[in-house]
Amino acid sequence: SPNVRQSLDAAIDPGATLTHPLDKQFETHLAAPRPERNGRCVADGYARGLGMQFGKLRDLIRSHPLYQEAARAAGTRSIISEDNRMNLFLLLNYFIPHQAGYGDVLEFGAYRGGNALFMAKVMSQSMPKARIYALDTYKGMPETDLTVDRHKAGDFADVDLTEIRRHAQGLGLGNLEFVQGLFEDTTPALLDRVERISLVHVDCDIYSAVKYSYDICKPKMVDGGYYVFDDALYSSCIGATEAVEEVVIGRDGLRSEQIFPHFVFRA
Repeated sequence: SPNVRQSLDAAIDPGATLTHPLDKQFETHLAAPRPERNGRCVADGYARGLGMQFGKLRDLIRSHPLYQEAARAAGTRSIISEDNRMNLFLLLNYFIPHQAGYGDVLEFGAYRGGNALFMAKVMSQSMPKARIYALDTYKGMPETDLTVDRHKAGDFADVDLTEIRRHAQGLGLGNLEFVQGLFEDTTPALLDRVERISLVHVDCDIYSAVKYSYDICKPKMVDGGYYVFDDALYSSCIGATEAVEEVVIGRDGLRSEQIFPHFVFRA
């Protein structure tokens, strides 16, 4: 049988690995018909979100060697929830390579770089031609709108970018670039170098940053790529929620493919 042959091959070649059950699960899912409804694939949203919230998908992801390796690369540097990190793993390791192909990844709001390190490690295997750009002031938040935002200027300023870059270099993550400065100052020049985008991870807590991040990336987003909003469902980030409601849903008419563990929209 194929399973016996795989076992024999692994015994002969110590470098060989058996297919992980998670790989088989999503290989089967992605090979099946997955019609779109209002610009989203409901089956994909259920396969990821429903599987994590009510099924056993979390345990499968935690046992995956690539997920474990990427989590070790991030260490304790990230404050993103594990569910959100798991969902990014699924998008980067299965869905984007299957339907969007090549495209770089932009993360707006990197803080201490933990999630960027995580995604870079996953992408080094699943999307080896792509690069990830982690944008942040790395000096804390800019001015905020206190009529809607809970966070204030200077929040999340406990960052040592020199150390983060040194750590990424030690991990051999040549596909990761940290971009320091206000988004409005750094993103236009960066996008002159970026040909295609397959995922935009908006890890911003405030209205202005969420709106800007989404708007500026639209022209280079590939069909089948994703916008992922990390904070728009958090009680402390109604400014981020309002930006998604007003711009992504209200103005552009996108419909979310997932609302658990975070907002996910397909381009």
